[in-house]
Amino acid sequence: MIRFSQLESITGGKNILFSSDAPVATISLDSRKASAAEGTIFFAIRGERHDGHDYLQNLYAQGIRQFVVERPLSSPEVFREANVILVDSAITALQRLAAFHRSTFSTPVVGITGSNGKTIIKEWLFQMLSKDRVVVKNPGSYNSQIGVPLSVWQMQAHHQLGIFEAGISRPGEMEKIAQVMQPTIGIFTNIGSAHDEGFKDREEKIREKLRLFDHAQTVIYCRDHKTLHDIFLRRGLPSFTWGASPESDLQVTPHDNAWAIRYKQQTEILRLPFTDTASVENCLHCVALLLTMGYSFSFIRESVQSLRGVPMRMELKEGIYQSQIIDDTYNNDLGGLEIALQFLAHQHQKKKKRVILSDILESGLEDEALVKKIAGLLTKNGSPAFVGVGPVLSRYKNVFPAGSLFYASTEDFLAQFDFDLLQQEVVLVKGARVFAFEKIVGRLQRQVHGTVMEVDLNALVHNFNYFKSTLRPSTKIMVMVKAFAYGSGSTEIANLLQYHQADYLGVAYADEGVALRKNNITLPIMVMNPSEESFDILFSQNLEPEIYSFKIFHALLNYLQGKPCKIHLKLDTGMHRLGFESAHLSEVIALLLANPQIRVASIFSHLAGADEATHDDFSRAQGKTFETWANQISKALGYRPLYHILNSPGILRLPELQFDMVRLGIGLYGVDPTSEVHPLKPVATLKTIISQIKKIHKGESIGYGRRSVAEKDLTIGTIAIGYADGFSRAFSRGAGRVLVHGAPAKVIGNVCMDMTMVDITGIDAREGDEVIVFGKELPIQEVAASINTISYEILTSTSERVKRVFVSEGI
Repeated sequence: MIRFSQLESITGGKNILFSSDAPVATISLDSRKASAAEGTIFFAIRGERHDGHDYLQNLYAQGIRQFVVERPLSSPEVFREANVILVDSAITALQRLAAFHRSTFSTPVVGITGSNGKTIIKEWLFQMLSKDRVVVKNPGSYNSQIGVPLSVWQMQAHHQLGIFEAGISRPGEMEKIAQVMQPTIGIFTNIGSAHDEGFKDREEKIREKLRLFDHAQTVIYCRDHKTLHDIFLRRGLPSFTWGASPESDLQVTPHDNAWAIRYKQQTEILRLPFTDTASVENCLHCVALLLTMGYSFSFIRESVQSLRGVPMRMELKEGIYQSQIIDDTYNNDLGGLEIALQFLAHQHQKKKKRVILSDILESGLEDEALVKKIAGLLTKNGSPAFVGVGPVLSRYKNVFPAGSLFYASTEDFLAQFDFDLLQQEVVLVKGARVFAFEKIVGRLQRQVHGTVMEVDLNALVHNFNYFKSTLRPSTKIMVMVKAFAYGSGSTEIANLLQYHQADYLGVAYADEGVALRKNNITLPIMVMNPSEESFDILFSQNLEPEIYSFKIFHALLNYLQGKPCKIHLKLDTGMHRLGFESAHLSEVIALLLANPQIRVASIFSHLAGADEATHDDFSRAQGKTFETWANQISKALGYRPLYHILNSPGILRLPELQFDMVRLGIGLYGVDPTSEVHPLKPVATLKTIISQIKKIHKGESIGYGRRSVAEKDLTIGTIAIGYADGFSRAFSRGAGRVLVHGAPAKVIGNVCMDMTMVDITGIDAREGDEVIVFGKELPIQEVAASINTISYEILTSTSERVKRVFVSEGI
């Protein structure tokens, strides 16, 4: 573990305040998301819009005690308990720290650079290789001077492979990234016009990108890219080439709607689940890497067929008027445009095709030459109808065919374009980020009306950091993701928690743990309700069972036949649900001593009344009993497992019982299980829509069984949610309410399987309008109280058929 006293030598800075030699464990760059846990260090970076130095005093007040700064503190007396190091550049210091961290591991790393395809290749390699290895990678497209160090900082001793992408925009940047990443093998995807303006010419850009691989053992690239190949020959870098040329190390040629792969005098036929040029090239880079790593063709074949699409990259979506939308709003350069146009040309489900394109920025070309290049690419790829957005395209409209349309801005397009033109077309939408073309995609995409649970990942991270800040520095966190992560989506939540360095995950049943493993979750996982039937899959997926009775303990021992195993020992100190009691301890200890291959990872118990002050004496008595029993077991074993007894309300109310670890459950999702006030943010919002509106006359009945009769003329809305979605029948006949345009609308009649009727009399509502079932405006606690239940039940009852939509402003 790196400690603050090492930072002077690592970063070249100077300590200007030193309070204690604390560990450096968590890097924070965003003052809004900083956690006050021990080991957090804040890097005060001066950016175009914000200066991290402006937030130092606030962060200190929040509990942050370690800082990297670029200028002396204006009020050093405020930071009397802080560690502060002064550096010339916080970004350079961050890079040097990450480089030192990387140097402490011998883990092989795949480095990826080039103009296009970096993120897709990284994500696909992760999908392929994480089945066989524990892999660490960039989150999203963290491939910048800051993103790469943050990504590499994730690397831990248990990782067996790193896969990181890197991008640059000017000379000198890649040398710094190379020192951080230290790749052992490289992939150079291709070269295009992106960031051309930052370099003297295209060759300089290639040479600068190649600096990433100065010390790599080999670099993979496509030999068919002549300029790239020529520079590789001149540099003499160790390489592995693929392409159509028989001189390639891996020769790839088309073969009956598949690809013939010739390697080491053997030829295999590989079918890819796509045909567009971009996906084929990206996939073949992956194939080349797997072959150099010694994987068999059977493994490669299976891996290729299981590839999933990567979000934010050229996705085909259903559009209005029976159109289809190719959403490629991630970036915009000439190389990417050509690939996207080729993809469009391969879409044969509609006869008519159209391109909506923004100005291409930072191409390095003069405007007229750039526009002519674009026009040439359109002609080359079937001359689709063209819509240009931006001042440059509009200024050179005469270069394009008659009938092309032009708009000065995205706003002008949205206000003036005749969307009726899009009948049964395939439409490519491609724009530079600053044009916010996601607004165009939103307008063109067919809205699938129905019920969704919107999960705010930023709120979840906020809650996680808040709970973390209440703990002692040494206390670990097990996060409970059982019951589909309290209804929020186990895989997505677990993936985020893994990135934010939770210590353990807890699930109810083995199949929940298996689902996490299949989705590349590598954190330790405790299974609370193991069964004898689940032992095979439990141990094949490296899951750790909770042992709470002699029946399950003896069954486990019979299954193991002397093989090693980690377990979690459950003690019943007063909950009287599951667990060993005082009278059982001697026999438990005897079994453990007779089977030393069993390693007790943790000993734990459960508080019966942690959420209410009236039970505090009982909770503390449970804690005392637990510690006594656990110490008895630890003394007999000769080592101390982790101790944990606190759940979410216990974390907030009983800090003296933290022991070695706590179990965070419902609190993570923004539900405060205490009667106190804590700054938690609601994570889940359940939304539906009004399917139909009806006028009901006085005396008419509504719903099954005619249980509700209108006492006056009413307007009712039928909303697209029912008890099959988890909206309980207990909400029937006025017990429940929803929000329509912020106004409460009571349930009228009985809740049906797929639909519910609500009274919207006096509310200005239309069919298709959004309805809030619970969320920030209608707290889930209120919803639960209306039918005399608890928030846990409401969250976990939301059916998995309800689509989860994960939203974030950037985690």
